[in-house]
Amino acid sequence: MKRFITLIFQLVFLGLPIFLPFPGAYAQETVRYSCSAQIFEAFGMERITEFTKDTGIKVDLYISSSSAAVYRLMNDFSDIAGAAEPLHFRYREFGYSETPFCRDSLAVIISARCPVESLAIEQLRDIFGGSITNWKEVGGPDEPIIVIVPGEDTAAYKNFRSIAMEGREIIHSLMSARSTMVINAVKNIPWSISFIAHAAVKDQENLKFMKIGGLLPTDKDYHYFQTFYYVTKGSPTGPTKKFIDFTISEKGQAIIRAKGMIPVINRPEEGIRN
Repeated sequence: MKRFITLIFQLVFLGLPIFLPFPGAYAQETVRYSCSAQIFEAFGMERITEFTKDTGIKVDLYISSSSAAVYRLMNDFSDIAGAAEPLHFRYREFGYSETPFCRDSLAVIISARCPVESLAIEQLRDIFGGSITNWKEVGGPDEPIIVIVPGEDTAAYKNFRSIAMEGREIIHSLMSARSTMVINAVKNIPWSISFIAHAAVKDQENLKFMKIGGLLPTDKDYHYFQTFYYVTKGSPTGPTKKFIDFTISEKGQAIIRAKGMIPVINRPEEGIRN
């Protein structure tokens, strides 16, 4: 003990940093979470804050595209990924698992100043396919349609092309690096149109939802939905499982519903696909 104290005084004298093993200093559990930008924007920090408050488990958050979030999981930068697209089948062969936890509509957004309220499904495809290029062609003013899309590697882009465009090519005027950047772009660029998760823009000012086929993203029969997933290496355990359990708990589901989304209720051990 004497020798230990002597060593400490020597270190202090030399001006060197000292790291003492205080009890509990490293005891806090942590979940490293890589999250899709759409999912983060849809939930904000509420889900993470409430989880930490309930469990004492810290969440190290990294926001990216869905594909980048899964890539970080595969390269051990994360314990869990949040993705807005299903896991590719080949990853399941390597032991990765997905747990669906939420569904949200994929909304078409325009500036609040645009007088056009509704588009037919074919009109929407023609706008994003480049056949319709002026708002006057769909009952609006004589103004060019500025098509803004998320990056091609984002789940928003992939889901919209698959579901709304039925695989057809998207012709765009501008492309954002991150999916949620389209929100501010549409706010600030007159006569623009884009798409993003409904919950990500639910309370945004200076934007409005475009009706598609007479339906708003809040209508239960709306045409375009995407599912949000947790992805893990194998079955989730420890703090990672607690994070998933919180999301599908009554409190977690209440947060999902308050954001205007639909819970997908599966226990991790029941809902996993691998």
